[in-house]
Amino acid sequence: MISLVLSLRVILHRRARSEMVLWVFGYGSLIWKAGFRYDERRVGFIRGFRRVFYQGSTDHRGTPEFPGRTVTLESLPGAICWGVAYKVSDEEDQKIALEHLEVREKQYDMKVYVDFYTDADSPTPAINGVMLYIGSADKTTNQNYLGPAALDEMASQIAQAEGPSGPNRDYLFHLDDALKQIGCEDSHVRDLANAVRKIISTKAAA
Repeated sequence: MISLVLSLRVILHRRARSEMVLWVFGYGSLIWKAGFRYDERRVGFIRGFRRVFYQGSTDHRGTPEFPGRTVTLESLPGAICWGVAYKVSDEEDQKIALEHLEVREKQYDMKVYVDFYTDADSPTPAINGVMLYIGSADKTTNQNYLGPAALDEMASQIAQAEGPSGPNRDYLFHLDDALKQIGCEDSHVRDLANAVRKIISTKAAA
């Protein structure tokens, strides 16, 4: 696990202590609901990862008895993952944001720092050291990792699961809409959303 993170260069915290600026990258629900005060919101992407519905949710969009599925990141050379970066400058706002995120993302076992880009044609990052949370595939540290499954199987699980934050399908549909609003069409998210809509419409017609 450590060697993988090091090889991806995502564990490097490049933000100097004196800068006192926090950047947070959202690739899931953070895109449409930050939940903390921020100064700036930028649309962009990170390199070397793809968004996948492989993380189990037993606290927000599912239960321990019937977990939901939420997104995490999977390493993939050449891939890019679109999302949004939030800038938090005020020291007190940073503290509140981090406290909020540590609770909200508590089922994600990795907090890492990556480069954030806004121009696909430029090799130069717009921001260095943007913080994000990942649910790793290491089940010794991430007991909620579900991993890949057939599209129909994941869609059925998402269509049925529900937790304290609401139905799992709402999370998926919100993410699909949020990505379209920032100009990104993620085929993995789109295909899952369409499959879940098909399940819902079939049940309604029965």
